[in-house]
Amino acid sequence: MAVPKLEAVLVALEPGVATITLNQPEKRNPLSGPMVRDLLAALAWARDEPAARVLVLTGAGDRVFCAGADLGSSFDADSSELDRHHERRGIALLFTALRDLGKPVLGRINGHALAGGFGLACACDLLLAVESAQFGTPEINVGVWPMMISAVLVRNLPRKVVLEMMLLGDRWSAEQMREAGLVSRVAADLDELDRLTAEMARALAKKSPAILRLGRDAFYRSEDMSLDDALAFLHSQLTLVTLSEDTREGIRAFFEKREPEFKGR
Repeated sequence: MAVPKLEAVLVALEPGVATITLNQPEKRNPLSGPMVRDLLAALAWARDEPAARVLVLTGAGDRVFCAGADLGSSFDADSSELDRHHERRGIALLFTALRDLGKPVLGRINGHALAGGFGLACACDLLLAVESAQFGTPEINVGVWPMMISAVLVRNLPRKVVLEMMLLGDRWSAEQMREAGLVSRVAADLDELDRLTAEMARALAKKSPAILRLGRDAFYRSEDMSLDDALAFLHSQLTLVTLSEDTREGIRAFFEKREPEFKGR
């Protein structure tokens, strides 16, 4: 499929790796209505594009990954409360689209990830952040509560960390987020961030796309199950994995001491 051309988002495709960039740095890459709609369109393309084995999600510029909702449009007097209510559902659709993508999602956090932008970062599978990036839920400071992102935050961070961030509205550094278990790697600058992101994306692109999808889907589906239900479900998924051609190829390659050639089947 052709790479989509969108207004608020840039989409690029290199061998095995698709990159989606929030492209309104002059506005701090806000999760406005147009931005959310373009992100959903870009994610739908990435989901269905077989050449995209890995997705990198990032922001344009060197200061902000995403500063969250556009307060001006979120409380626009020209829109009805009901219209605003329905538009906010786009954030939930964005989070579920990332979860259901079927492919690994790397968050390249090039700058501050705040409010809804923090939720967007947490919705990625793995995060790599520049050292100067800050993370936070500052909504409480303007008399708002981060309702929509709470469901994502509590699935990625300890409860007390989430509550401290939401109750106080303070910003946390990339290193603090790494210590909390959210960020995988912290880069000294954007050049190092690009290198780390490219290395991890290439490593993921070499894995079996079929097994990545089955495993990733199973991970997210089982996280809210009871222990007994999760074990029963994962038991069935393990059998499904072992029936794949890629599993047989991987085991043959292991014993033959060579790199596997995964076909995605």
